[in-house]
Amino acid sequence: MTPEPTPVPDLPGGFPSGELTLHGRVLPASNATFVGEIGGVRVVYKPVAGERPLWDFPDGTLANREVAAYTVSEALGWDIVPLTVLGDGPHGPGMVQLWRDEVEDQDPVDIVGEGEVPAGFRHVFDGLDAHDQPVSLVHEDSPELRRMALFDVVVNNADRKGGHVLPMADGHRHGVDHGLTFHVENKLRTVLWGFVGEALTDEESEGLRRLAVALDGELGTTLAGLVTREELAVTTRRVRRLLDRGVFPAPASSAYPVIPWPPF
Repeated sequence: MTPEPTPVPDLPGGFPSGELTLHGRVLPASNATFVGEIGGVRVVYKPVAGERPLWDFPDGTLANREVAAYTVSEALGWDIVPLTVLGDGPHGPGMVQLWRDEVEDQDPVDIVGEGEVPAGFRHVFDGLDAHDQPVSLVHEDSPELRRMALFDVVVNNADRKGGHVLPMADGHRHGVDHGLTFHVENKLRTVLWGFVGEALTDEESEGLRRLAVALDGELGTTLAGLVTREELAVTTRRVRRLLDRGVFPAPASSAYPVIPWPPF
């Protein structure tokens, strides 16, 4: 069984301490999601009590998985997931994450007219929009999204929507909403399929090697308190398989949806 979320005794450097004050709720979110602040620092708070039951993920484990995803991001050294901890708030224990202000006029993932792929973007798939017009889903062709796509493979992210990719003013891209991760079955659903079959760069392989070493040490111990033993073992196997094959994997099966719906 997955351990119950509990507040961490020592907050990592850069995370504020103090009482969590809520300012509002993110209404479109599937699970209860609040925006608040701790000591004047803006944060996102997702209480375990507000997690919607799912048929394929154990109840009350999404906060753990969010924190587990952050620890993997840190071990890779790619700063994909904003600083995330288990903490307490007005609605009980849950995930608390530093807020990141995204740039409004940038769209790392976008929908364009069918076949009208902009320069610097990759084509993912074609479909019809709400008005039955042919469109194409595209995403940036950038090192930042390559790293995020690899990260999603490692944590087996079942919900990489376009809206979960946050563009920063300096060109960096953060990924958020990682509750549906670390399943023992292949659940990878993502809009970042544009790199399938491409060889990993030296920098990407080096990040995966750092992660493999960390999984055999302190990171493995940390993850063992956040996900199940089986989930940790499968995660380790995914990293080794990526290093052995040295390429971005293709979707594993056409029988399972590989694009989250909706994609944004």
